[in-house]
Amino acid sequence: QVQLVESGGGLVQAGGSLRLSCAASGRTSSFYVRGWFRQAPGKEREFVAAITWSGGSILYADSVKVRFTISRDNAKNTMLLQMNSLKPEDTAVYFCASDRRRSGISTMSADYDYWGQGSQVTVSS
Repeated sequence: QVQLVESGGGLVQAGGSLRLSCAASGRTSSFYVRGWFRQAPGKEREFVAAITWSGGSILYADSVKVRFTISRDNAKNTMLLQMNSLKPEDTAVYFCASDRRRSGISTMSADYDYWGQGSQVTVSS
């Protein structure tokens, strides 16, 4: 089994920065793509960013491109999401996820096998 635990969320003013971390434990050797999703109240879960095992391929949602940076350290089984220039519309619960079946990036949450419990990010105006 695989466990994912997010940390680093919180409250920040618009224009500020936060960094989310996702620590993986368990059977992590089968990981391929790892990604971040978010879900705001009353909305569906949406893709934010994802990165392949080697880090050679990265994809961002248009809404966060340039402002967010995803990275991973496979030796430490961690993944980071650096979020800069945060906006109130970035307010959501952020989830990290892992896809053990595909080598390419999917933006669909149904394609991810393992999920963290979520970390709240609140951006005040």
